[in-house]
Amino acid sequence: MKHEVEAKTYYRTFSRAHPVLAKIKQGDSVKTRCVDSGGQDYRGEHRSEPGNPLTGSFFVEGAEPGDTLAVHFDRVRCNRNWGYTSYRLGLFALTPDTVETIYSDNYKQDLVRKGRANIVPWDIDLKSLRARLREPSPKAVKLEFDVRPMLGCVGVAPAGDFAPTSGPSGSYGGNIDYNEIVEGATVTLPVYQPGALLFVGDGHAVQGDGESLGTGIETSMDVEFTVQVRKGVAPAGPRVENGEYVISVGSQPEFASSLDRGLQMATSDMTKWLNQDYGLEFWEAHLLIGMVGRYDVVTVAGSMALRVPKKHLPAKKTA
Repeated sequence: MKHEVEAKTYYRTFSRAHPVLAKIKQGDSVKTRCVDSGGQDYRGEHRSEPGNPLTGSFFVEGAEPGDTLAVHFDRVRCNRNWGYTSYRLGLFALTPDTVETIYSDNYKQDLVRKGRANIVPWDIDLKSLRARLREPSPKAVKLEFDVRPMLGCVGVAPAGDFAPTSGPSGSYGGNIDYNEIVEGATVTLPVYQPGALLFVGDGHAVQGDGESLGTGIETSMDVEFTVQVRKGVAPAGPRVENGEYVISVGSQPEFASSLDRGLQMATSDMTKWLNQDYGLEFWEAHLLIGMVGRYDVVTVAGSMALRVPKKHLPAKKTA
């Protein structure tokens, strides 16, 4: 069954306490929209306070704690012809001596949003699928890029009464900000609450590795996804799969621990994934990772991901 759902209220926490937006069944597809991180929709109207407003929750019938929820993104498309980014890199991405001499992040007051001077506008051509900085005008380089829409926030309600904001990430997903969560990708998450209680949001038209600006090109999105439930087997944290790679994400809040910890989390999960789903002995998984594994910085001072090419893997074991 296909559901068309549009939220009237958006939330900024991953919480089991929020009213359910829609109940869906395994195999069902959902067509919906997400506002941008500042709360503006596809018409540019403010629908929520800033801070990664979330669309959801989606209650998946049959999903129980200890299961895995798989969310396949059938469609992730920009639905507005503009977006915005920060004016400069986050200071967390720079050395102290660079910070001492950095330019001011005050560009133009109220240019993109009232009360803000540190964000700049980008134009998004929905036909050519190109994004171009509107201002300031670059002199030495062409700041125009192919659009690659992604979702920063994909997550479920965590265990108990824990209700993290839509700023950090964790084992439940959250504000993962991984630029591989695009159309055609499947995100798998552990289920902590009955129905899983899925939320999505925080669309980016373009974003480099690490989200070193603290933003991508923030914009609103049309989203379609299909859900599946795998009973009785839950990963340690988020996983992503596409046509080329299986990807483990060491998902943790930024600044909570070093990137080393995120790398260790991703690598440990990958060894278990290759053993459980693909039948590799642990020693085989270790050596394979050592030869063909690729690491991505997902968020600066936060999460890491480990990619393993599918071409090196045997057929996936049947459940």
